[in-house]
Amino acid sequence: MTRNLLLLALNALVICFSGSAVAAENRSVEIWRLDCGTIEVGNLDDYSDTFLYPDRSMTFTDSCYLIRSGEKYLLWDTGLPGALEGNREKSGTDRMSLKRRLTSQLAALGVRPAQIDFVGISHYHYDHTGQLADFPNSTLLIDRRDWDVVNTRQDLSANFTPWITGGSKVEAVTYDHDVFGDGSVMMLKTPGHTPGHRSLLVRLSESGPILLSGDAVHFHENWSRKGVPSFNTSRAESLASMDRLRGIAAELGAILIIQHEPADIAKLAVFPEASH
Repeated sequence: MTRNLLLLALNALVICFSGSAVAAENRSVEIWRLDCGTIEVGNLDDYSDTFLYPDRSMTFTDSCYLIRSGEKYLLWDTGLPGALEGNREKSGTDRMSLKRRLTSQLAALGVRPAQIDFVGISHYHYDHTGQLADFPNSTLLIDRRDWDVVNTRQDLSANFTPWITGGSKVEAVTYDHDVFGDGSVMMLKTPGHTPGHRSLLVRLSESGPILLSGDAVHFHENWSRKGVPSFNTSRAESLASMDRLRGIAAELGAILIIQHEPADIAKLAVFPEASH
């Protein structure tokens, strides 16, 4: 009995010190919002399979994020293709534009592409992977289900070439993934938009926890009315993922940042300032 009590006490100390270590690490986490383009959506009706938005259009932002924990960097999503820089291009009913490449914005922060330890991808769509190939030295973090799709579709493979060919390291994750190993940055399973879609939980010491949506939701009304785009791969998973994000936000008091919602840009510090 005495021995068991001693073991319980030691375990409690380990948990206590581990929690302190995580808290110390969390104090060093910083995040920068990067401008990865603009998408003028001509037909918003595509963003609800119950016809919530007929004959409507909307301008989306395309946001990416640089996250630093200690000396390590994670780049979350890579936006529209770099070839769009300074241009405006039409695709179907949409118009896309990009003011400044990611590498240029990182240079303004004194960060080189080779310094990016991880590139995390919310999902494989072109507006989230357009500049991915600019970071071949980084470990690619991607859900295994999305990675399986990438490897079977030639229309997606170009952005992923350094990793598909084996020249760059890829980590295809199955469960929620702790990026830095201290609980400060977690890739969350939120499938439905694509089979392996992910959102990102970032715990900041001053601002508190934030949730980066990926494309689990696209804009505020889409969130409040539970609009599911007709091109999502699973309606049931889409709704379940939105419910999961609502639950996490409520439990942790987290701020949801919808990556395509222009109004949510103001929830983080204005570039080149970081949020802590």
